[in-house]
Amino acid sequence: MIALIQRVSQARVTVGEGAQARVTGEIGRGLLALVCAERGDTNAEADRLLAKLLSYRVFSDTAGKMNLPVRDMDGRGGAGGLLVVSQFTLAADTNSGTRPSFTPAAAPEDGRRLYDYFVARARESHPHVETGEFGAMMQVSLTNDGPVTFWLRSPPAAQ
Repeated sequence: MIALIQRVSQARVTVGEGAQARVTGEIGRGLLALVCAERGDTNAEADRLLAKLLSYRVFSDTAGKMNLPVRDMDGRGGAGGLLVVSQFTLAADTNSGTRPSFTPAAAPEDGRRLYDYFVARARESHPHVETGEFGAMMQVSLTNDGPVTFWLRSPPAAQ
């Protein structure tokens, strides 16, 4: 599984347009995680990726060093928000030509199952989790704080 994480001061996901638009997830300070399942991924990869994401130290401590994870981003046990959005395009193969291939991405039904599993486990482990809507056309707005962006990957065990 892959996650592109961004430290944000705010982020929001909207589905639909005009009068039909609705916000499906919104956070203040925290992490926006764009998440993608790859072919061969299992719950084990989702668990490893989530553990890494929740413990990845991207927030500043009192000395100004990136030493704090989202679950303790204020240094006093206060957790930040986590906005999880599915994004299968992270698995794109861009090595040849000018059109990406999405062959490395999990099949839609596997991707949905792993995304739902990832979100459920995140909600068990973190106090403030919001989401996008799997398979929907979404508008994601954010204010990247830093900017700070990292690409995390938990490859299938066979790789």
